[in-house]
Amino acid sequence: MSRNGLTVENRASGVIDKKLNPPLPPFAKGGRGGITQYLVFERCLLFPTIFLLFSFFCLHPPHVFAFDAKRTVLPNGLVVLHAESHTLPIVMVTLIVKTGQLHETEEKAGTANLVAELLTEGTKSRVSKDISEQIDFIGASLDASAGADFTTLSFSVLKKDLHKGFELFADVLLNPTFPENEIGRVRERIKGLLKQQEEDPSFLAERAFKREVFGNHPYGRLIAGSPTTLDLIKREDLIRFHADYFLPNNSILSVSGDLTSDELTAFLAEYLGTWKLRALPAKSVVALEDKRMKKVIKIDKDLTQANIILGHIGINRENPDYYAVSVMNYILGGGGFSSRLMQSIRDTMGLAYDVHSFFAAYKESGTFKVGVQTKNESAQIAVDEIHKQLERIRKEHVSDEELSEAKAYLTGSFSRRLDTNRKIADFLASVEFYNLGDDYVKKYADYINAVTKEDVLRVARKYLDPEKYILVVVANQKKAVLKE
Repeated sequence: MSRNGLTVENRASGVIDKKLNPPLPPFAKGGRGGITQYLVFERCLLFPTIFLLFSFFCLHPPHVFAFDAKRTVLPNGLVVLHAESHTLPIVMVTLIVKTGQLHETEEKAGTANLVAELLTEGTKSRVSKDISEQIDFIGASLDASAGADFTTLSFSVLKKDLHKGFELFADVLLNPTFPENEIGRVRERIKGLLKQQEEDPSFLAERAFKREVFGNHPYGRLIAGSPTTLDLIKREDLIRFHADYFLPNNSILSVSGDLTSDELTAFLAEYLGTWKLRALPAKSVVALEDKRMKKVIKIDKDLTQANIILGHIGINRENPDYYAVSVMNYILGGGGFSSRLMQSIRDTMGLAYDVHSFFAAYKESGTFKVGVQTKNESAQIAVDEIHKQLERIRKEHVSDEELSEAKAYLTGSFSRRLDTNRKIADFLASVEFYNLGDDYVKKYADYINAVTKEDVLRVARKYLDPEKYILVVVANQKKAVLKE
């Protein structure tokens, strides 16, 4: 019952603007941005996570609070966030458990994802079919997914069915049994999807890029794991992982919708009252080194278009330069058709349908990358132009017009993206997880508007490196003649 998600990348910076979606030009008949297709496919089918929503939301805050949120911490350590709204008789619940890819061992990569996939596949009192049928009967949704930094469990339900919804939610959270037959079925499904992705050039490029940037760090692996690691994961591993990390003092519960504070308190006491605080296991720390170097990875495939990623390590979400980086990246390649990369590579040179840059900021680190898909024969030309634009934004101030447009977009477009209880619940949970503060939404516009041209130049010089980078090119290498 995985929940469909957005891509991990910073779409809020205008990576792909779905409002601007003209027909494919002749030079792009081979496909519309394979990198994006891979990311959507991977996260939507295997491991969507509300981090994706977080990246999307954090760059589009409203100028004022559109809702009031109450924060409490229960005696068992559970952080509860509540935004009350009686516009519609619907309640949305998002639970973040602070465990994910970061807490797996390398030899059993994919454990967190497998746990999430199996939460809704059997409990002490219900088999998988029972859970599915009971959710469908009340017209609710109940979904689980794992990501790099955390795992989410969420449900939505009509107010009149809230008791049943909370009952099912609490059951899959507290009492999963990880049946052997379901483990086998889900494992084989994931392996099948991984095998399909081997034919996707965008997947191959992204996998190679992450592996080079992060090395042995968990961020360098696929969230789904690999066929080899999946076969090593036993039922006991899943039970232990769940017991170790699915704890109230390691979780954030966000509730939005038609529910008063008193009602919420009663529901939590009734359905989560037995959830006990326990000590967390010590986290094994994997050092993340910035071994920045120039490296070109060529993957030969019989393709008409080259799939290209150029980039290096980026920043984590708590970096104080995050806001200046957001503005800078919007101008460089995150601003859709107004970005410099799009204007040069698409509009002026006619080399690609889409080109985009983005920073993906996680809890511990992140990546910067530029992605483009172009004809094999024009691969080197596109790479050269990317270098040119990276050098340009590092050497000269952006224009007043570029700065103004970036700020206007980043501060002005968020309100329409917090217009549902689902978005509010997800947003509140993510803000809490990344320690952005109760007043984050109020202050965000000020953070963005405070960015100057000098700030943009400073962060471009600090966080963009046109000399030391990873370049991955999946293409017909005989036709895509690249410089080393």
